[in-house]
Amino acid sequence: MSRAGQNLKYLRKLRGWTQEEFANKLNIKRSLIGAYEEERADPRLDVLEIVADMFKLSLDELLLKDVSNTAGSNSYLARRRQQKMATADRNVIHFVPIKAAAGYMTGYADSEFIDELNTFTLPMLTGGHYRAFEIIGDSMLPTPSGSIIVGEKVESLDDVKNNNAYIVVSRNEGIVYKRIVKNNRSKQKVSLVSDNPTYQPYQVNAEDIVELWQAQVVIGKVATQQRWDVNSLANLVNNLQDQVSTLKKKMN
Repeated sequence: MSRAGQNLKYLRKLRGWTQEEFANKLNIKRSLIGAYEEERADPRLDVLEIVADMFKLSLDELLLKDVSNTAGSNSYLARRRQQKMATADRNVIHFVPIKAAAGYMTGYADSEFIDELNTFTLPMLTGGHYRAFEIIGDSMLPTPSGSIIVGEKVESLDDVKNNNAYIVVSRNEGIVYKRIVKNNRSKQKVSLVSDNPTYQPYQVNAEDIVELWQAQVVIGKVATQQRWDVNSLANLVNNLQDQVSTLKKKMN
């Protein structure tokens, strides 16, 4: 009996894809995914070949084995972890796209969720724990919307460098890219400041922050790079100075 339909459903859910998203990746209709998963139809060979290549499985495994079985060292997840470990010395960077942001808020501590994120490496980054996040919005201009921020893990707020840029993962705000300004009067709150002066700083509770990643590299498309003229830059500096002065008065 073929297990292809059950395996496709398991692998799709493991990546957090909807049937529509999975169908788009396989270049087939969404209704076919439903038919395969409900075992109303057998997946075509060309579809199985794409899935096998996507998940680094053999056709025999897709057709005959239960890949959701996590027991044993030869299970799908066990082999995926072995592959990750084999490349650990290359400073593999897991990438969190915007569409995975909601899942990341519940899965950031789940090794299975992290293992299923796409990865890449950068030769200039060595000896640290890095992660990449896609950002949307213009609050950190001139860093444009759609940029990818590669951050190095910071274990504690005590290690945060004042006024440096960080990816901040918090329970109430989600994933944001901001500069952190510490509160001199209280360690219970920190201020998050945008580079775009049209956005006002705001405070978050330290206890709500679950992860901090200090920005090391910004990756963006050439066509989307924001350009500033001299007057714009001057206004930006003046507004930032005003904001910093205001924050200092509040904290002192």
